[in-house]
Amino acid sequence: MASPTATTPSAPPPPPPPPAACAARYDFLNSKPPPNYVARLGRGAAGFTTRSDIGPAMGRGRGKPPGDDGDGDGGGDEEEKGYDENQKFDEFEGNDAGLFSNAGHDDDDDDREADAVWEGIDRRMDSRRKDWREARLKQEIERYRASNPKITEQFADLKRKLVDLSAQEWESIPEIGDYSLRRNKKRRFESFVPVPDTLLEKARQEQGHVTALDPKSRAAAAGAETPWAQTPVTDLTAVGEGRGTVLSLKLDRLSDSVSGVTIVDPRGYLTNLKSMKITSDAEISDIKKARLLLKSVIQTNPKHPPGWIAAARLEEVAGKLQVAQQLIQRGCEECPTNEDVWLKACRLASPDEAKAVIARGVKEIPNSVKLWLQAAKLETSDLNKSRVLRKGLEHIPDSVRLWKSVVELANEEDARLLLHRAVECCPFHLELWLALARLETYDQAKKVLNKAKEKLPKEPAIWIMAAKLEEANGNTESVNEVIERSIKTLQGKGLGIDREAWLKEAEAAEHAGSVMTCQAIVKNTIGVGVDDEDRKRTWVADAEECKKRGSVETAPAIYAHVLSVFKFKKSIWLKAAQLEKRHGTEESLYILLSKATTYNRHAEVLWLMYAKEKWLAGDVPAAQTILQEAYAYLPNSEEIWLAAFKLEFENNEPERARILLSKARERGGTERVWMKSAIVERELGNVDEERKLLEEGLKLFPSFFKLWLMLGQMEDRLGHVAKAKEANENALKHCPN
Repeated sequence: MASPTATTPSAPPPPPPPPAACAARYDFLNSKPPPNYVARLGRGAAGFTTRSDIGPAMGRGRGKPPGDDGDGDGGGDEEEKGYDENQKFDEFEGNDAGLFSNAGHDDDDDDREADAVWEGIDRRMDSRRKDWREARLKQEIERYRASNPKITEQFADLKRKLVDLSAQEWESIPEIGDYSLRRNKKRRFESFVPVPDTLLEKARQEQGHVTALDPKSRAAAAGAETPWAQTPVTDLTAVGEGRGTVLSLKLDRLSDSVSGVTIVDPRGYLTNLKSMKITSDAEISDIKKARLLLKSVIQTNPKHPPGWIAAARLEEVAGKLQVAQQLIQRGCEECPTNEDVWLKACRLASPDEAKAVIARGVKEIPNSVKLWLQAAKLETSDLNKSRVLRKGLEHIPDSVRLWKSVVELANEEDARLLLHRAVECCPFHLELWLALARLETYDQAKKVLNKAKEKLPKEPAIWIMAAKLEEANGNTESVNEVIERSIKTLQGKGLGIDREAWLKEAEAAEHAGSVMTCQAIVKNTIGVGVDDEDRKRTWVADAEECKKRGSVETAPAIYAHVLSVFKFKKSIWLKAAQLEKRHGTEESLYILLSKATTYNRHAEVLWLMYAKEKWLAGDVPAAQTILQEAYAYLPNSEEIWLAAFKLEFENNEPERARILLSKARERGGTERVWMKSAIVERELGNVDEERKLLEEGLKLFPSFFKLWLMLGQMEDRLGHVAKAKEANENALKHCPN
């Protein structure tokens, strides 16, 4: 073994290069480097700072021997050292400050005196030209401010002129923009660099042709499975470009190329946004959590139908239709007796598979009404739907929903036969009995309703249907008897009469066209449960409510009953007359007003209303007869006399009008009678008679200003200016207000 000091043999060193080559090779070492050159910066080297760049360390004590670390007697006493170990490095004196730190200070007084002398000289030299410097500085400042004035000083005169600007001129001043700033910012950040290879490669890939999808992507999993041999090669890049083209066409169609105003429906826009499905990261996380929970549910309790339904619904929302179909199929296998699972499976299946799914469902649960109805919905023709429903009725003959559905699809003859069978299977269902009664003849319908009364003795709708049947066949007298007997029968069986419910039935009968049935219901039920002192108020309120709801036959029927009880109430007669005038016929209005004047002989307004309606209808003799009849009961009624005068005067009977006014004046007519008399004479051109009536009227009613005005107008019309002036002055005396 060789000793450690022995040297191993090595290859001989290479021969030195020629002198000329060395000079050319190391010539750059003697040349000046480029500006801002940092050695090795291109290879990643970074600049660093050494202790020599900062200065020597100040930690060791000055004047100490190298081996003294301060453990002696004088260690740590700064007053004995004469300096602070932590003081900063003196940048001016450098390390030399410590050379004389321990020197003596015997000449400090001389130094201080010399420093004071030199400072005095400096102050003297500085004060000699101080005034001149300050004046020069002031001039330079003024010269600068004159050449560079402030913005406020430049526009001071213009700001004073702003007082004269109008509001319109203020509004016309354009808003300042940041266009210059924006332009400078764009210029500042513009940069031109070579395009990286990665960007070019990405652009090349985007322009390439893609004919296959990633099997792990959601788009591939959401489609239908197709054998590879039957799948044509598709250029997916062209598909994407086509989608972009279609989108641009839709956007162009939705915009106005002329005005630029969008024509998108603003109301439907938000609705369309709501229908858009956008899956965020949070929703994806929630879907994953829900999937784990539902997976645990269906694994721990596979016989729990809501778990399978919820799991299938989750996958459907997540866009995985095939997974949802597989889950719900497993749910049908695990829970074959639950109809909701089969309905969900039918909804998720394709149209062709849905029939097979629902067929298996009704085979497992033949008594499920929902499954049979869903099976009927899947059929396209009414005949096939009817067959499915009848097949369901074989298993569930007491299902009212199935009977209604099959009857709706049948014609009238088949519907009647089906309803006969339906009431046998479902004898306690009212709608089936009523539907059968509508389809039967009069005699058969009565038999059907009688059977219905036996099965449903406490059902008021059967009695109302019987009343409608009698009215439809012209038996008007039997309508009231049927309703009256129904009330007694129901009360005898212990069934309370709900007045509000019966009034609603009356309104329904009115809307169905059975007016007499409506009136009979009101007549027999309006007074049930109402106290005597509240009858008038309650019944009038019922009539007004019916009128508001548009029940224009129910409201008169209520008023008719109220008037049969309160025959002498003028206000009720007026409300009933106004209702008849608006919604009734002329004959019904005349009959009502005739009864009103019969029971209220001294009701002036009823007589006037009756006469006016006859006059408006063109029956002037009838109106005259009514007013003459009113004279007998109201001989001193000024309104009656004036109404008679107006009737005669407007029908070109001035003489009869004058006679009526003359009689009214004899009976002590008021100022209105005298004024009407003067107007008649003025219209007839009898100036003397007009003046006579005005003067007599003014003697009786000197404070009635209209007579004074008519007198002044008459004199002015005749050209008697002085008399007209005198009449006006007298008017001011008698009518100062």
